[in-house]
Amino acid sequence: MITGSIVAMVTPMVPETLAIDWPALKKLVDWHIAAGTDAIVAVGTTGESATLNVDEHLEVVKVCVQQAAGRIAIIAGTGANSTSEAIELTAAAKACGADACLLVTPYYNKPTQQGLYLHYKAIAQAVAIPQILYNVPGRTACDMLAETVCQLAQLDNIVGIKEATGDLDRAREIIAGCPSDFAVYSGDDATATELILLGGKGNISVTANIAPRHMHQLCAAALAGDAERARALNNEVATLHEVLFIESNPIPVKWAVAEMGLMAQDTIRLPLTPLSAACRAELKAAMQAAAVLS
Repeated sequence: MITGSIVAMVTPMVPETLAIDWPALKKLVDWHIAAGTDAIVAVGTTGESATLNVDEHLEVVKVCVQQAAGRIAIIAGTGANSTSEAIELTAAAKACGADACLLVTPYYNKPTQQGLYLHYKAIAQAVAIPQILYNVPGRTACDMLAETVCQLAQLDNIVGIKEATGDLDRAREIIAGCPSDFAVYSGDDATATELILLGGKGNISVTANIAPRHMHQLCAAALAGDAERARALNNEVATLHEVLFIESNPIPVKWAVAEMGLMAQDTIRLPLTPLSAACRAELKAAMQAAAVLS
């Protein structure tokens, strides 16, 4: 089971052309490993999966797997609002050597709960790789309810969920209703500490893009049941959790990663745009307060 701080890693791009910046991508993988990040999500939604073409998508997964070289688990984002497309991406990610796949709920379609169950069941039956569900209704307009998650948890290779509603009662219900080897991960940095203390297995994090060591230590403390230390560590980055969503994710976090010198500035694909000048001072101040930027 993958546990701890799992970074939803940004995808660095070259200024002007917005092609994938492969040297920067490899540098980020090495930086996260050195900082103690427990696993990497390659081309999740924070990695701009919506605007990468299929060839780019799979090449990012492949490069991350090759660069990691077994030092850290690589989870490939392979969700789609077409079941057949999600199957194809998941099979291709497996062929690239990914350790697991993360599949966001179908967006825009608004499937029923039965539709969601059959969607994920079809993918699980088609591709023999560990699969993590991903529920983020604020972005997809599709909410996978706890009952559906608990049904899917009975399938052998559906091994966990990234629950990004921030609803701790929902997380508690899923943890109680699923097998003990089913991993519930937070997808909401602000409530991740409390979810792990409830029995969650980790945090698939935006904040870990810029505070990887801190988020690793926070998750480790929470997993060990050290609530006092985990909450103290969370308080040190609580403002970051908030300000990193001052504009649509991943706009702020890409600017922040660039501000740290880990990739070039202003490299995000339309329809998203670079962080507005009015928001930069607030994010920079939050980064300095959290000691991730001098």
